[in-house]
Amino acid sequence: MAQHVRDIMTSNPVTVEPRTPVTAVARKMRDEDIGIVLVTEGDELRGLVSDRDLVIRTLAEGGDPEQRTVASVCSGDLFTVTPDDDLDRAVQLMREHSVRRVPVVDHGHAVGIVSLGDLAIERDPGSALGDISAAEPNQ
Repeated sequence: MAQHVRDIMTSNPVTVEPRTPVTAVARKMRDEDIGIVLVTEGDELRGLVSDRDLVIRTLAEGGDPEQRTVASVCSGDLFTVTPDDDLDRAVQLMREHSVRRVPVVDHGHAVGIVSLGDLAIERDPGSALGDISAAEPNQ
């Protein structure tokens, strides 16, 4: 059984710069089949944006999505773990802050993402969430 974040995290997260248009981020999510993108400035993690953020903070508010940048819709309150943190630390942060995904940072650089689904597959693969998380995505 995995003990550390590095054992289950998704490595090489997709990143964008703060000035990236939200439409470009949405296309990147579609093309990569992902629900979250990290917002970085240089090598420094500045925020994250989920598919839900795009809907709630862009589409629901109106305006031209071609003109909106990811900086205006991303979540800046970041709760991170390191690759060497115990999985219990990731679970604790997710519970405390009611989040489903946590960026993994090593020496200030984003190196991965650990998700609720990753934890379910590792800790309870026979559960409904573990089963769903392990299944091939539907297109």
